[in-house]
Amino acid sequence: MKQWGEKRYYSLDYYLKQTYGEKIYKISLNAGLTCPNRDGTVGTGGCIFCSDQGSGDFAGCPTESVTEQLQKGKAVLRDKRPVHSYIAYFQAFTNTYAPLDRLESLYMEAVQDPDVKILSIATRPDCLSKDILSLLSRINKIKPVWIELGLQTIHPASAAYIRRGYPLSVFDKAVADLRENHIPVIVHTILFLPGETKEQMLQTISYLNRMDIQGIKLQLLHVLQGTDLASVYRTSPFHIPSMEEYIEMLGECIGHLNPDFVIHRLTGDGPKDLLIAPLWTSRKRTVLNALEHCLKENDIWQGKEYHG
Repeated sequence: MKQWGEKRYYSLDYYLKQTYGEKIYKISLNAGLTCPNRDGTVGTGGCIFCSDQGSGDFAGCPTESVTEQLQKGKAVLRDKRPVHSYIAYFQAFTNTYAPLDRLESLYMEAVQDPDVKILSIATRPDCLSKDILSLLSRINKIKPVWIELGLQTIHPASAAYIRRGYPLSVFDKAVADLRENHIPVIVHTILFLPGETKEQMLQTISYLNRMDIQGIKLQLLHVLQGTDLASVYRTSPFHIPSMEEYIEMLGECIGHLNPDFVIHRLTGDGPKDLLIAPLWTSRKRTVLNALEHCLKENDIWQGKEYHG
């Protein structure tokens, strides 16, 4: 059995400690950007599950500068524990969707902070022009740049349901372009999209196993107030897994996952005041402890069923 420290999977915490010699904490930023799936370029309603905050419900205030948001984030973390190093995480909306000079100003403001060790940028694969790739490549020579791509699923019917707004081929090209520029790629996936079977979820994992990516986020679908998904759920409720069902599926995914992939997320904790379902996800520590027990009890580790 392969282990990464005390865990049966390659956690982000383990990767950071092995690479940087210390724990590094993430500060979520809101650059006040928008998304082509909201401004009419691709669509107007955004992805069906996306909140008014553009999936940046825990990010900073968009009216504040990057420096101000970093300083506030540091203050909150230092009140809880001794912290010295940070990941500047542009999380809200699509963070490569703006004029090039504005993006350069935002990114440089973050990396010029001496406490920031990594620049992490969440975006869509259809928002990576040659000029933006060149900018990311230049900054990657100053400090490591990670690009997080919201894929969610490889299945066309599910992609249409969530209004993702681009075909799988666009994702494939984005990954190839980023890797050509030596930029690490993290892929965001969502488990238990309405109508998807266990086999389909594992097919998404199998597809990603063959990609040149470096990290993955596995998250359960959240139903948040104010989203179009919430309206659908109220009128036509779809299946929401129990914690036990989700953990069992996570175990399957981990067992089949390429052991070289760093796992950046295994669950999610949407804002309690907005979360409609599943309510059990608000108990993040309970979920992770239950997962650890499941992996040990069933003798599962990352890559056990992987055949690369």
